[in-house]
Amino acid sequence: MVAPPKEEEEVRVPADLLALAERKAGAAAARFPQSLVIAADTVVFRDGRAFGKPRDLEEARDFLRALSGGWHSVFTGLVVQWGKSVRKNLVETRVLFRALTEEEIAWYLRSGEVLDKAGAYGIQGRAAAFVERIEGDFYNVVGLPLCALWRTLWEMGWRPKGS
Repeated sequence: MVAPPKEEEEVRVPADLLALAERKAGAAAARFPQSLVIAADTVVFRDGRAFGKPRDLEEARDFLRALSGGWHSVFTGLVVQWGKSVRKNLVETRVLFRALTEEEIAWYLRSGEVLDKAGAYGIQGRAAAFVERIEGDFYNVVGLPLCALWRTLWEMGWRPKGS
């Protein structure tokens, strides 16, 4: 089951993502104490500035302009809670955007992919054309660092059905 939060919280530094994911995991575990709970929050950072989900298309345009032509980091706070056991990971992936033209930004804004994504872009969608290089887990940029999640689950003793 997926239980999204009712509202987004402000993130100023990457460590805030762990605290936020831990609160979400704790709330879900209280509601579903027998369940394995996975909570994650992802935010883009460049030059000390956090780029969460944009409020509107104008803010999305500002985000894309700010990310254009340089490296940024995508951080995800990942918390897995299973019974009394809690594991936390802060995962970073670095992404290099090529310099974007105003025409490209306008084209991307029309795609409809921007408002529900940290940093106003989805690497798994049309914004893939903006990425020159990536260092780290691609799936972290999508929003869930699968390698870190799998490793954490495995270390906690979880095994997929049929294994």
